[in-house]
Amino acid sequence: MTQSSGVLEKGGYISLRTFKKDGSPVDTAVWFARMDGKIVIFTDGTSYKVKRLRRNPAVQVALCDVRGKVLGPWYPGAGRPVEGDAEYIARAYAQLNRKYGLAMRFGTVLSTLAGRVGRRLILEVTLDPQVGA
Repeated sequence: MTQSSGVLEKGGYISLRTFKKDGSPVDTAVWFARMDGKIVIFTDGTSYKVKRLRRNPAVQVALCDVRGKVLGPWYPGAGRPVEGDAEYIARAYAQLNRKYGLAMRFGTVLSTLAGRVGRRLILEVTLDPQVGA
């Protein structure tokens, strides 16, 4: 386990940094969980962060607060949308439900009522194993 994975275990939010076509960064505070040595995140599959990630898998992550204020160092990695692996996706949601409990479940209910739950997508981030090792 790298130093980064231990530090990122403790937080409630991470800032996910994706990159625009011109290379400029865009940071977004997201809920996350650790699974199989990677980071899993759920998001709206139609969001711009997903579009940026499909174009460029390079990401950086850092612990942050709910407003996105970064609380620690940035860690480089690679991200990808997870599609077509129902078992992996179900395990990712189980990890997120375990970590965030009622808040995650309540969000799922609201998303279902609003008709947005079908747009959800799991993102997987693999951190650079050389960082913090």
